[in-house]
This record gives sequence, C-alpha cells and structure tokens, in this order.
Amino acid sequence: MPSALPEGDPAPETGLLPASAAVGSAERAFGVYVHVPYCRVRCGYCDFNTYTATELAGTSRDDYAGEVRGELAFGADVLRRSGVVERPVSTVFFGGGTPTLLPATDLVSMLAGIRDEWGLAPGAEVTTEANPDSVDAEYLAALADAGFTRVSFGMQSAVPHVLATLDRTHTPERIPLVTSWAKAAGLQVSVDLIYGTPGESLADWQRSIDAALATEPDHISAYALIVERGTKLAAQIRRGEVPEPDDDLHAEMYELADGRFAAAGFSWYEISNWSRSPETRSRHNLSYWTGEDWWAAGPGSHSHVGGTRWWNVKHPAAYAQRMHAGVSPAHAREVLSDEARREERILLETRIADGLPIAVLDADERRAVPGLIAEGLIDGRAAIAADGTAGGRIVPTLRGRLLADTVVHRLLAG
Repeated sequence: MPSALPEGDPAPETGLLPASAAVGSAERAFGVYVHVPYCRVRCGYCDFNTYTATELAGTSRDDYAGEVRGELAFGADVLRRSGVVERPVSTVFFGGGTPTLLPATDLVSMLAGIRDEWGLAPGAEVTTEANPDSVDAEYLAALADAGFTRVSFGMQSAVPHVLATLDRTHTPERIPLVTSWAKAAGLQVSVDLIYGTPGESLADWQRSIDAALATEPDHISAYALIVERGTKLAAQIRRGEVPEPDDDLHAEMYELADGRFAAAGFSWYEISNWSRSPETRSRHNLSYWTGEDWWAAGPGSHSHVGGTRWWNVKHPAAYAQRMHAGVSPAHAREVLSDEARREERILLETRIADGLPIAVLDADERRAVPGLIAEGLIDGRAAIAADGTAGGRIVPTLRGRLLADTVVHRLLAG
C-alpha cells in the first residue's frame, strides 16, 4: 500500500503561503510536477501513491485531467495572492504511477493548463515517465508535437527473472522498440534501472547495464532497491520467500554501473543519475537537489516554494472532492527555519557533481573537511583548500557517493 503522509502543520483551505515563501522568489527557478496516480498493476517493491482500477471507487480517470487543471489554476492564484514573483515554468515532470496510462490527449491538456497559467520558459524541459508497454510510436509523437521534450522509461532490468520479482509487466525486448520510437519523435530518452533485486546477480546487473547502454539513451538513472515497509516485497522477505538485499553487493553493483557508464561517455551529476552531456541532465531532477520552487499537482504530491512545503491529500477521491469544492487539496504543510534550510542544503548539494559551496558551512563544519579529504570521501581538488576556506566546493568521490550519509553526518557533526 502507499506509504502514509507525513505529519505537519494544518494547511489553510485558501492555500495562502506565509510571507517568507515570497522572499527571493525572483532568483529561483519555478517548475511543475504532475502526479498521475494510476497503475495497471502494483509492483511489489513500490510504496508510491498509486492505485489500480479496483482501488478507485468514487473517482474516474476520465475526470483527472480536468481536476489537475483546476489545481493548476488554483495554484497560480495562490502564488499571486501570496506575493510570489510570477515566473514562466522552466521544467515540467509528469510522474506516477504511470502517466501514460492516460490518453495522450489528457497529458497534452494538462501541459496546456500549465502553459495557460504560467507560460513555459524558452527551452523548457517537459518530461513524462512511461512504462515500456504503455506507449506506442503514435502516442510518443503526439506528446512531442504538443511540446514534450523528454521521456523517462521504467526499464528497471533486462533480465526476465528480475522483472518478474519486481512485478514488471513489460519484456526486455520492448525497450529497444520504445526508445527508438521516442527518438524518432524527437524526444530525449532516459532509462531508469533498479539494482539489488533479490536473486539478481552481478552478471544479471551487467546484462541490464549493457542493454540500457545499447539503446544509446541521453540519460540513465540507477537506483538501489529499497525495501519499503508495507509492500509485497517486504512481506516476501519477512516470510523468507526471497532473500534480503545485500549492502555489499549493492556497492559492487553501483561501482560496476558507474564504471561502465563512464566508459560509454556518461558523467554522473547526482548520485543516482548520469547524463551523456550537461545539456541532457534532468533539470527538473536537479531543481529538487538545489532547492528551487515547484508546484506539485495531484493526490499525495509534495510542493515547495521558498522553504514552505505542503503535501496533498492521498486518495484520488479525496483529491477530486477538494478540487470540486474549490479549496486547497493540501493535507498539511511545514515552514522550514533558516537553519533547517541550510542543513537541508548541505544534505542535498553534497549529492551532486556541482557540489556544495564550502562557504555554506559554518566554522565548526569546515573543520571536518580535511578529514573527509584524507579519507577519500570528498574531492580535495574541488575543495581547493584542505582547511575548508571559502571558494571551494564539497564534491563526493566515488567512495563518498557510496557513503553519502557518512559525509553529511560528519559535516553536520562538525
């Protein structure tokens, strides 16, 4: 089942944001995330806020695009009334769930709603996730014609027994087809992989890496499998039906992927993401790691503007009810203090290749820098000065990426 929403402060039905959210908004980029909570089947490892047809009593997919457009109009009004500087949208991301279970006309309609409310910046990045068996060449061409620029395919693996363990419904043979159709439509292509599935060997993982690279994508994401509480996979592990993931094998798999991606001309830019060039990085992905603003529409989606976060009610029926009533779909929110935002910046920007400016660290935190360099966890050349003086950046090494939590803990512990 989907994970529970976090607790937080009450969110006003008006949706109005505190004055602090508007401070500095002119200097921040603005993106939009659209959550599409529908899946054909629920994958055994997934705890995202998604629903199959049998779980959707009281709501209809046919109404969903209109409900989202209602939230987009509501959001544009909230930002204006909250004093947030109006900016065109730099990045759009349709995620889920499986956005491409909806007709292409619905995705196009929701993108038109974004364009109508805020406008799209020149060169805006517009991405949708897609399962390989949920699109065809005609569908992808329709998205490209409407202004979509990228598609991110949930490949996960090229090995049948791994796909079966993950409850994926496509076959490995589908991947070269859909990526070729996307390219023919003029879309950039990303493929998403998962490693560490129970029963997956290092040889299996290498097979998936090689199959992904053979499609010549623009971008690759590779995520370690996390066993989430309440999922089918967690229950299978608890009953001893499948083995628990092995942390040492995860590390070997990450190192193998990073090496093979680099040999194929890809560079990492965030711990789990590699791109063929700086131009094919996911700018929407990076906006999360660098603290930009985004409005997230749809049930269970999480927004952020200027240090204020809020998250929508989870179930599509509850979401639809809020939208038809003309009130905020937010379930709760939190307003981060300046210190909490600084610490979060340390947590997030130490994950990316562009790094965290050392100037962000206080005097105690800077004292940890020489030790991290000596232990090979951060790049001494990027830091410039081992004494942590301003001007350098905290950039993790390969070992530092594997021990990212340790780097953050050491910095914050001073």
